[in-house]
This record gives sequence, C-alpha cells and structure tokens, in this order.
Amino acid sequence: MNKNFRIIGTLIIGIVCIGYLSGCGLLYSNELIVNRYADALLTKNNELQFRFRINNEILDGQKLYKVKVTIHDDKLARAIGKREIIYGEEQVRNGDYIESKGNPEKYIFMDPLPLKEDLHILDLRNMIERDQAVSIEVFNDKEVLGRAYLTNFSSEL
Repeated sequence: MNKNFRIIGTLIIGIVCIGYLSGCGLLYSNELIVNRYADALLTKNNELQFRFRINNEILDGQKLYKVKVTIHDDKLARAIGKREIIYGEEQVRNGDYIESKGNPEKYIFMDPLPLKEDLHILDLRNMIERDQAVSIEVFNDKEVLGRAYLTNFSSEL
C-alpha cells in the first residue's frame, strides 16, 4: 500500500513540475513581448495601429526575426480587412527579417490600418482587452520565439 502512495505521489509531483516548467515558457514569451507597452490605438482617422515593444536581450543570440499580428476575432478581421499582418515584410532588408542589434528594446509601430467597417469604441476595447482578439508572435525561419495576446487598448477619440 505504501509503495502505491509513493508511486502516485511521484506522478503528481512530476505533473506539477511539468506544469511549472510549461508556465515558465509562457512567462518567457510574455517577457519577450513587453505587454505593458503593447496596445492597439484607435486613431482620430478611424484607423487601428498596433504598437508594442520587443525585448531584444531575451532573443538570446537570435539576430533576425519577424513579427506577426494575428486577428482572432472575425468581426475585427472583417473591419480591418486582414487576418494576419507581418511587420517588416516590405520595409526591412530583402523584405524578410528585423535585426535585433542595437537597443536592448525595440519599439514597433505598425502602419495604421483603416477600418473598413465602423466599430463602436467600447466593442473594440472589449474585443482587445477581454476577448483576446489580437495576438503577437515573434519568430524566425526555424521556430516561434515568443507569443502573447495584445490586451491594451487606447484611443485618440
């Protein structure tokens, strides 16, 4: 009987440790994309701009990366006219990657996207802050380096 309790106890401890380690990976992602500086801004021209900060020190030797914004909410995707936006495809060298050299933190202000459909400001706030409508992903050609939901909303209106 004692042996069975030890086996069950060992399994439970193993599961807790795996859960803890998985949680550490999530913290890593959130630290890579500095959430307190990540937001969606509704401009006075009825455009939505995604702004965030990447902590380049956490990239740990990764020299080049891409940033993808994914719109998970169908209503918001229709209003923007896109489901995914990859930062740097047109602006950055060879249209591929962003360099992580220089400042330990890089601010990224994506070009404002005009809304094709009007959305009420409170609906936008709820979509972004509560419903996890927008996620940010930092990746290279081999793997996803970090992922987080954008949970801050601000408006110029």
